[in-house]
Amino acid sequence: MQSQDRYRIALLSAYALALHGFESLIPMPIPWLRAGLSNIIALTTLVLFGFRAAMMVTLTRVMLASLLTGSFLGPSFILSLGGGVSSVAASGLVLRVLPNIFGTVGISLIGAFFHNISQLLIAYLLFIQKIEPVLIIAPFLILLGTVTGFVNGLVAGILVRNLKNSGSKIQNSNK
Repeated sequence: MQSQDRYRIALLSAYALALHGFESLIPMPIPWLRAGLSNIIALTTLVLFGFRAAMMVTLTRVMLASLLTGSFLGPSFILSLGGGVSSVAASGLVLRVLPNIFGTVGISLIGAFFHNISQLLIAYLLFIQKIEPVLIIAPFLILLGTVTGFVNGLVAGILVRNLKNSGSKIQNSNK
């Protein structure tokens, strides 16, 4: 990995971590519910710099956020890691297999869906071990994930377009 790529991943990870921290200041009706603002950076990274960079940004953000909040290796870390990895993996796969079919909103919706499904599966397998509570919360979680995935995809699309049109040279050496 080139030093420019390491610098880019570190900077994008810092942006994602900052959004993650900012998001924790926003009051939510349910304490564990989050809008996933840091996923805007992961999606932007995926579109501009490829799968490897997006996965590195996601892993770095999850690790550092959990270390800073004291939740490393706890339930929220495991859920965040599973959701983040599955989201980037699904989004990256769709972007690679069907590169011109989905825009940032479509890719974000796919990522949000896989993020929610993986978190529900992890919660069921590791923590709840009863299907009824998972089935009760699943529609609500998927609906909210669809709304936030749509909004995050719109914002990421604007960000990607502005970065491409800014005149700055964006190189992708990892795609």
